Amino acid sequence: MRFGETPIDEAAGAILAHSWRANGVNFAKGRVLSGDDVAKLKSAGVATVVAARLDADDIHEDEAAATLAKALAGEGIEITAPFTGRCNHFARGAGLAVVDHERIDALNELDESVTVATLPPFARVEPRQMVATVKIIPYAAPRTAMARALEVANSANQPLVSVAPFRAMKAGLVQTRLPGTRDKVLDKAVGTTTKRLRSLGSALVGERRVTHDAKAIAGALKELKGEGCDIFLIAGASAIVDRHDVVPAGIEEAGGEVIHFGMPVDPGNLLLTAKLDGKPVLGLPGCAKSPKYNGFDMVLERLAAGLPVGRAEIVRMGAGGLLAEIASRPQPRDDDAEEAGPQQAPRVAALVLAAGRSTRMGGPNKMLAEAGGQPLVVHAVKAALASQAVEVVVVLGNMADEVRAVVEKAVPAESRLRFVVNPDFTKGLSTSVGAGIGALGQDIDAAIVQLGDMPGVGAPLLDRLMAAFSPVEGRSICVPTVGGKRGNPVLWARRFFPEMARLSGDSGAKHLIGEHADLVCEVEMTGEAAVTDIDTPEALAAWRARSKA
Repeated sequence: MRFGETPIDEAAGAILAHSWRANGVNFAKGRVLSGDDVAKLKSAGVATVVAARLDADDIHEDEAAATLAKALAGEGIEITAPFTGRCNHFARGAGLAVVDHERIDALNELDESVTVATLPPFARVEPRQMVATVKIIPYAAPRTAMARALEVANSANQPLVSVAPFRAMKAGLVQTRLPGTRDKVLDKAVGTTTKRLRSLGSALVGERRVTHDAKAIAGALKELKGEGCDIFLIAGASAIVDRHDVVPAGIEEAGGEVIHFGMPVDPGNLLLTAKLDGKPVLGLPGCAKSPKYNGFDMVLERLAAGLPVGRAEIVRMGAGGLLAEIASRPQPRDDDAEEAGPQQAPRVAALVLAAGRSTRMGGPNKMLAEAGGQPLVVHAVKAALASQAVEVVVVLGNMADEVRAVVEKAVPAESRLRFVVNPDFTKGLSTSVGAGIGALGQDIDAAIVQLGDMPGVGAPLLDRLMAAFSPVEGRSICVPTVGGKRGNPVLWARRFFPEMARLSGDSGAKHLIGEHADLVCEVEMTGEAAVTDIDTPEALAAWRARSKA
């Protein structure tokens, strides 16, 4: 890649290295300069720009990031669209991050242009939590570096990054008594264990309280086995101090087998692992009675995720085994705590505006007009549902029943899809925006205002807007552009919802873009979809002709 000062007459097709805001020109860094862009810069008196030019052996940052992210990802991972050379991996559901530490290190050693950052191996993740991010540092990566990175990614029969989902387990708990053991202490242990299991999607289905005796423990285990337990937990009134102590002896009396005693984790050293009829048995350390994260949690999480926990896995827990309480780590006692959590995928809704009167079409409702084999509104709704939007709200008004009917006929029942009727649709587009914004829940971080008359807008375009969204980095309004011309749909951060709900007239929220120029991110798109809407019969005929070509 060639980088540096570039004469303005040679800048067409180059990537602008630094933002330019002066003399009526407002170009963000990373913009691929078109002929029109160059003409505007020249008119503004610009003689040279700092720019990057890709050579034949370079791969653009977004293409490189997307290619590598796909190669790294395994089960349980959702990949965002690339933007500014970054592609993120998010967890589809709750589970453990499974990361190949050695291959991640090997990949990061290859070339400074290619980087991958992940959570620590076996970190607990929640739905939509970020697990890894691929970042191409400059505007392009050398093809040789990418080829070597893909070699590393494909060098084993397992992905570098995946999420092992938690599976529901039915647990049985045996607690032993010694003279002086108080029921209050045993009751508290039941509550703590119940919460711990519930946080993993599992349940405590049976409990037995017996004397601190091997035969009594064996009898309790046999009873719980008959109740269909998947895992057995034994909390002794006295800590296990040897693999031949009372608790392990009771497991063997029941026909079980002790696998390993002790672990290089503190707190949690005195944990014992065993099996009974192929099902896991854990002799619990004293710290298991506490809600604080300890070695018991490390083992229980892996078992809930269906991952092996034998001697080999336990003895490797020492690095990182000196545990400190971590605010972001889910803990049973923290159900109601308000504290900063791990980085989550933004929850973005799509508002499909389909309420207008279609006055420029000369009478019929254009939302119902056939284009490419289906009504215009169906194109928009299907694109939104195929995207990474967590919710799709269709705003109805003109011929509301008919528009809703064609959508429901074309789209299978979908939990993310909702309808809202704008009773004031005759007062302009802004009322539909307000109706849609008012229907969104408190957990929505941003909304894409999608016009129902733009059939070329597909899920990849919507996903690219979502990938660009980052309020922390000043990208709170994401606007698609084609050759420098702004189009639709536009993504808006939640901070703008109150203003959008108060809009009036038929111009929508366009003026807010000008008022908040410092928070606007232009997202260059290929094709004409973002600047092509269907307002007239002529436009519809032209689109039909193009779609048949």
